[in-house]
Amino acid sequence: MPQSPPLSGYRPGGGTPADATAVQIDAALLAAAAGLIVRVPGLSSPSFEALDDGEAPLLTPRETEVLAAIADGLSNKAAARRLGISQHTVKFHVESLFRKLGAVSRADAVSKGLRQRLFEI
Repeated sequence: MPQSPPLSGYRPGGGTPADATAVQIDAALLAAAAGLIVRVPGLSSPSFEALDDGEAPLLTPRETEVLAAIADGLSNKAAARRLGISQHTVKFHVESLFRKLGAVSRADAVSKGLRQRLFEI
């Protein structure tokens, strides 16, 4: 099995160290499957500093879920299936995201959402 360089490809979004034990890897997989982000202790991670009021729009939890679905490359129909809502509702949320983020396309919305740390992929 090929070996990865220790933490050379570490991304702040999550990961495990190269020397992780089987128990740690199992716990990380279970956490990731539950939608959590796994971080390596002691390494820098995104900070949680306060944002200026004008810096980031306030998205509803559902808008954040729709934005994550868009980031995964899902169509409105596939996002609706994943979230258990109608395509019309997804379209409504996408339009709301465009307005709140000042986006002109789905890719632009994802880019702006990532830059403003509204969600992680």
